Amino acid sequence: MEYFQPIEKPLVLLGCAYLSWKMIRHIWGVLKTFEKEPVTVLVTGAAGQIGYALVPMIARGAMLGGDQPVIIHMLDVASESLNAVKMELIDSAFPLLRGVVATTDVSEACQGVNIAIMAGGIPRREGMERKDVMSKNVSIYKSQASALQQHAAPDCKVLVVANPANTNALILREFAPAISEKNITCLTRLDHNRALAQISEKLDIHVSEVKNVIIWGNHSSTQYPDASHATVKIERGEKRVAELFADDDKWLQTEFITTVQQRGAEIIKVRKQSSALSAASAVCDHIRDWVLGTPKGTWVSMGVYSDGSYGIPPGLMYSFPVTCKNGEWSIVEGLKIDAFSREKMDASARELIEEKVLANSCLY
Repeated sequence: MEYFQPIEKPLVLLGCAYLSWKMIRHIWGVLKTFEKEPVTVLVTGAAGQIGYALVPMIARGAMLGGDQPVIIHMLDVASESLNAVKMELIDSAFPLLRGVVATTDVSEACQGVNIAIMAGGIPRREGMERKDVMSKNVSIYKSQASALQQHAAPDCKVLVVANPANTNALILREFAPAISEKNITCLTRLDHNRALAQISEKLDIHVSEVKNVIIWGNHSSTQYPDASHATVKIERGEKRVAELFADDDKWLQTEFITTVQQRGAEIIKVRKQSSALSAASAVCDHIRDWVLGTPKGTWVSMGVYSDGSYGIPPGLMYSFPVTCKNGEWSIVEGLKIDAFSREKMDASARELIEEKVLANSCLY
């Protein structure tokens, strides 16, 4: 027996290794059965600046989480640039990316999508009248709304990014009646994030310690960044931002508001291009909170279909404070609105009514 021991020990070890490998393969097979189904995400204007910054964020899991596989559909009129973006996505070897469709055909792009990020549109350029911009975007969003209506998943969530975002979202809702009004939103999260950042810089604290600012109204220069309900995390709880500015109470009603309102224009002036990176990041924040939920005690700003809350006329796409749970948003109710805020909120609502009338004149 002593003669065979040196041979038996390696055989035993080899057998154990084989059994361990079979067990690992079995466990891996079981785990694979629990892998989430891929979510199909559409990005329009995908070859543009925002699209170029956004699609790798989606593929990396910044929008839906690090355990959610995705299929990305990209739509753009610039086919060569679009195909180059597809090549880069493939070359990046993102573990969560399960497929890429790059197309100039709106019907193909909308096929089976669960989330639609509408970043494509015609921006206002020098010499263009508001009605010219509106007319071109009405045509685009009417066509894309019809395609989503016919080809997207029944519970598709839509986020409109291209400006005029609020009114573009309203047009999309008009021509995609099968998509619930609760599933069509527009982006004001970038403005919300800018407001948080301005307060954190002013107080010299980390931005994560500030919460519950509000962007009311239109994604335009009439938007109202409101810090009257915002709080800051302190050692044993929270403190209202307004209390921390007691010695400089005018800042929140003057410079803070105008800085947030004009931040996009300031970046264009310095960079010579729009704020694509921060916009893409805000898109991820918006969708992530909408799908996965907002943290307890925290609200965010989203452009949603007004139900008359806070005296805002129903039928407008207006930015409100919202909380999200189980894939649905709810407007935060019961916040006290002072005279200063009321005036700002109503001014933005009036602008949105004017845009709605202008859009309707382009439709019919």
